[in-house]
Amino acid sequence: MGRLRQKGKAGAAKAYVTRSAAVKRLQCSLADFRRLCILKGIFPREPRNRKRANKGSSAPTNFYYAKDIAYLAHEPVLKKLREHKAFAKKLARALGRGEWSSAKSLEDNKPVYRLDHIIKERYPTFIDAVRDIDDALCMIFLFASLPSDSKVSPSLIENCARLAAEWQLYIMHTHALRKVFLSIKGVYYQAEVFDQTVTWLVPYQFTQNIPSDVDVRVMLTFLELYQTLLGFVFFKLYTDAGLVYPPPLDTKKDESAAGVGAFSLQEVQHTAGPEPASKAKTLDADGKRVSSKDVRQTIKSISATVVDDVDVDMPNVDSTSEEADEDFVAQPSRSNPQETAALPTLQALNSIPQSTSTKLFSPYTFWLSRETSRPIFEFLVRSYGGRIGWPATSGSGSPFEEDDESITHVIIDRPLVVKDNETEEERERRQRRKYVQPQWVVDCINAGKVLLEEPYAQGKTLPPHLSPFEDRAGAYDPTLGLGAQDVSMEDEEESEVEDVSEPEEDAEEEAARPEKAALKAAAAAEDAAALRAAELEAEAAGVDFDESEQDMNKMLMSNKQRKLFERMKHGEKKRAAERQNLEEKKRVIEKEKKRRAKS
Repeated sequence: MGRLRQKGKAGAAKAYVTRSAAVKRLQCSLADFRRLCILKGIFPREPRNRKRANKGSSAPTNFYYAKDIAYLAHEPVLKKLREHKAFAKKLARALGRGEWSSAKSLEDNKPVYRLDHIIKERYPTFIDAVRDIDDALCMIFLFASLPSDSKVSPSLIENCARLAAEWQLYIMHTHALRKVFLSIKGVYYQAEVFDQTVTWLVPYQFTQNIPSDVDVRVMLTFLELYQTLLGFVFFKLYTDAGLVYPPPLDTKKDESAAGVGAFSLQEVQHTAGPEPASKAKTLDADGKRVSSKDVRQTIKSISATVVDDVDVDMPNVDSTSEEADEDFVAQPSRSNPQETAALPTLQALNSIPQSTSTKLFSPYTFWLSRETSRPIFEFLVRSYGGRIGWPATSGSGSPFEEDDESITHVIIDRPLVVKDNETEEERERRQRRKYVQPQWVVDCINAGKVLLEEPYAQGKTLPPHLSPFEDRAGAYDPTLGLGAQDVSMEDEEESEVEDVSEPEEDAEEEAARPEKAALKAAAAAEDAAALRAAELEAEAAGVDFDESEQDMNKMLMSNKQRKLFERMKHGEKKRAAERQNLEEKKRVIEKEKKRRAKS
């Protein structure tokens, strides 16, 4: 006879724990339990049978894995939270009794916890951390734009603004920006860092208000974790790039609203002295140090360019290894002295023609008009190698003035107004420069090339600004013409009788249906007899054979597969209807334009 199983001691009842039982087991408050779950990455689970997991009760509740709760019981942060609770009681008692010296001593020895060990636990490798900083960057940029009040301290907002500026400085320095999209919510950016795609959202520079229905305490807990995570990631990124972290801040420029320009990037100064043989650096022909990052960037820059006359064997560098920060040391083959002599230096690789997409704006110098957003376009232009200046009303730190002769483009976002009293010098300057609207910069980045300035000239109607993150096959593209459905002048003249001619077109289709049936029958003559019979039977019944074959295939699917297939078909029909509706709207707009032009 087997061992008897007691109710609630095995199975789902043992594997899951309710939230109230977890709080009771950890001996902490609900707020502290929520904070621990956010920091450790523990979230509620859904058991297969809620009644069994709740030991026969059907009351609504949240479930957690019992192993996760046991994991939280040994967390050092939990111990610090308990110490902080005792500290708060002692401090309140000392203040109530008027023991000011004891209160000051308690305040000086206030328990503080660190999250360094949690970051190392949740992200074992650096690539894991880079892959997961999308939400962290969005949160940092959001809090950097919030006003300081009783809920959010000014020091917290200042720290978020500093982290946001450090990230933008690194992206501009490495030219890692790839895509930009101006949406209603804000500006979406996408960069490539260590072969990982990082996407984040930056809100526009409007006055932000914290809604009353948002629990700021939960967001502050996430922000606490994200600040520690980004501190680790930025230190690694700056160190691999050979830069000092944190970058020095000029307080005078920061007070005069210099923004990102208040920070300065400095290279790490290596102390002179003999190095161990195990950490010898690889040098190029000029005596400069060659790191693995330099090799990776050089390989990426020439990957898009086909070079037929140069045959170079590059060593394989794994960017995802834990030793990515170690300098690359070339190990030539000892058996082939020619291969040893043919190993390229970084100078030889730089002599190969490279792709200039990351230096798109390097030949140009931009000037920002006062109504354009300086932080957005300063980041965009500098990320692609361009020079940019702005008026004093947009902040200090502009590298040149408005009358600089090297300015090639002016980013302006106001209607075109012709001045009657324009001087000869101003007229020549206007003819020499290109005045474009801000969307031109973003569309050039997404297209990977410098577009024509004429469609984006000042005062003109801009072309559609499409999201570079969506690449749906068959979706509506407003940049393309209507093709065969494009409106011609003859269609416009016959627009009054279009509705009358529709029945005639239907009659022509009815007359052409036997011919189509005959063609289908002729094509089916080469197939098997059963297939031909089924096809003829479907045509005789007035049913499309493809649809009938599709229905037969659906009969062989399982219930789950059939539902998934029907959802896919519903989505396709919905997108087709949406595309047809948008094309019809565009056709009406084209007709109206031609009618106005003709009149």
